[in-house]
Amino acid sequence: MEMSFRKLPENQHEIVVRDRKGPDVRLPAQPVGPTVPHDLVHAVVETALGIEDGFWGATARGATFQGFLLVTPGRHRRSGLKVLRRNGDAVLAAELRVNWAYRVWRGLPTEGRGAGPALLTAYELARTGPRLDAAAARWAAVPEGGALVWRWGTDR
Repeated sequence: MEMSFRKLPENQHEIVVRDRKGPDVRLPAQPVGPTVPHDLVHAVVETALGIEDGFWGATARGATFQGFLLVTPGRHRRSGLKVLRRNGDAVLAAELRVNWAYRVWRGLPTEGRGAGPALLTAYELARTGPRLDAAAARWAAVPEGGALVWRWGTDR
């Protein structure tokens, strides 16, 4: 599966996802956030930790998430919802782990009220931090209108 993160004006981005089980999909313009697109963070962390049943793994298997649209309009089968029903707990668990890695990488609080126990080990954080640094550098180098292409399962 190939994800293309296109940099748009005004700190926006869009994503096009091709070569997955199911139709090609796109996420229209979304805010990037303070550093890199949230879904790129997912790709980096899920890859670094070998998470195959998280957001991008489910997407590769045909899941369709809110906000994503078909690239080529047509009849959409409901099979994407079936993938989510079967793997929803794993996708949620990956979301929490990705958010933890991101918080640590950005130097945001990970202790205190509502933080809960650490979701990643020091070893896992040592794997995710440098890869997030590299992805942020790749994203920063993309000119407006250009794209960062990530190949699920092969990109590091």
